[in-house]
Amino acid sequence: MTEANWEQRSASVARTRAIGQRLGAAARPGDILLLIGELGAGKTALTQGLARGLDIGEVVNSPTFTLLKEHRSGRVPLYHFDLYRIERASELIDLGFGEYFGGDGVAVVEWADRVANEIFGSDWLQATITTPNNHGRIIHWRAQGQRAEEWLTATREPL
Repeated sequence: MTEANWEQRSASVARTRAIGQRLGAAARPGDILLLIGELGAGKTALTQGLARGLDIGEVVNSPTFTLLKEHRSGRVPLYHFDLYRIERASELIDLGFGEYFGGDGVAVVEWADRVANEIFGSDWLQATITTPNNHGRIIHWRAQGQRAEEWLTATREPL
């Protein structure tokens, strides 16, 4: 199993969305993106860009109260999770959400650090977004598995 790490800076919401759009353009069915960061860090902005890269034209916002929003209007379905209210990975399994990870769409999981990574399988991309002194964003990428490494490489191209 392979693992890669990389760091990227974003000075604006527009830049964060552009990074997400590049990621979405390179996404394939079964890809999993785990998002970690404080409230307002840019998790949803990154997801909005990713949705644009998947050619999803509908509004994408955080599914805080529903846990999951499905967006099927693009070239690949987007399954957008918000685990802020989840305490254990078993809750996701009990709700039948396990089938979304590695399935026919791209799964994006906000607050992924609320559960153990094992539920997501052995191939996933993680973005930890930090806001040093509230000046821009730093996205710390971690790719676990070969496909995730390929996907991460797609974001390294200049915008």
